[in-house]
Amino acid sequence: MSARTKSRKRALDILFESELQSLPPGGTLADRIGDAEYPVNEYAVSLVEGVVGHRDRLDEIITENAVDWTLERMPAVDRNLLRIGAYEILYVDDVPDAVAVSEAVGLARELSTDESPSFVNGLLSRIVELKPTLSS
Repeated sequence: MSARTKSRKRALDILFESELQSLPPGGTLADRIGDAEYPVNEYAVSLVEGVVGHRDRLDEIITENAVDWTLERMPAVDRNLLRIGAYEILYVDDVPDAVAVSEAVGLARELSTDESPSFVNGLLSRIVELKPTLSS
């Protein structure tokens, strides 16, 4: 598993954990950074902070393009994977869009439901298509 893949998984863990504990988005980040048994590298921190900083816009884009699904109905893992993937697609210039999609699909395959990989793939691929028309 590449360092960036591990960072994405760690960012997902932090976002998921914060949501599960009804904390603000990324609310467990400071605790995780201070935990020697839970290494959090710079890219994971930048993903969490980026998702938190752009969350309203990310959620708006996801909601507008998720056919027959609301954010609340999505599994929490999928919801946070979509946020990370959409953040990388829209705001991280050194990650190719196809890599962002592929990484999110891989984590969905590993961590979520049987239907999640195709759902995540379809929605993030749609965001890639719309990227030129989306304003930050």
